[in-house]
Amino acid sequence: MTSYVSVWVGRPGGPPRQVQDPDRLHGAASTMKVAVLAALYRTGGLDEPVPVVNDFASALGDGSRYRNDRSYDDDDEVWPHLGTAVPARWLARRMIVRSSNLATNLLLARVGLPAVAEVWRLAGAAHSVTARGIEDYAARDAGLDNVVTAADLAALFSALHRGALAGPQACAEMLDLLADQQWRVDLAAGLPDGVRVAHKNGWMTGVRHSAGLVTPPDAEPYVIAVCTTARGVPPDDYDERACRRIAEISADAWAERGR
Repeated sequence: MTSYVSVWVGRPGGPPRQVQDPDRLHGAASTMKVAVLAALYRTGGLDEPVPVVNDFASALGDGSRYRNDRSYDDDDEVWPHLGTAVPARWLARRMIVRSSNLATNLLLARVGLPAVAEVWRLAGAAHSVTARGIEDYAARDAGLDNVVTAADLAALFSALHRGALAGPQACAEMLDLLADQQWRVDLAAGLPDGVRVAHKNGWMTGVRHSAGLVTPPDAEPYVIAVCTTARGVPPDDYDERACRRIAEISADAWAERGR
């Protein structure tokens, strides 16, 4: 088995106090949904209706289409709305709190890939790219893939904390939404109950990441981003181990929060 763990921990916008291979590229999994969220807030129209379809133009730009597989989606709430229209704000919530793939692709189609690229640029990300929608396998096979680094995810959450992506009020709303995240088996699992953490995790075969902004009641907020990738290990076994490892790193960062 070959495994990689990347870590960035520190004050928002400041130098890290803990790093480990922070610029290594990892498959983004669902962490890219934070950049899609910020692009939506920058574009506006959160209360406008979005037609719910399951048919998307490939990032290849050759006229080909792709669809989402419902069995691969971790959220069932959007699917019954196929053929109707729902507010963009509601889709944003499903994309974040339950990591809906269908909601993500609907919003990505609405804002466009250049708007997401602009979010990464404004955050100061050096390497991360959102090049395609989720399950756009033709684009992926052609080399258009979604990648992140721990340092860039930390920069993204730092920019949200500073209100630098869509204005202070909009960024505060996004952080409130990220604090409602319901998948809490990795980064949040390393924190005491009741501690506010605005975060997003992501997972796929051999990959588990989590990044967020932790707000202790007795210290300044800090950003933490952990990306893990492995090859040559059963997916279920790896995901459980990766969750434990991220929780351990999160617990260590919490213990050092006042420093």
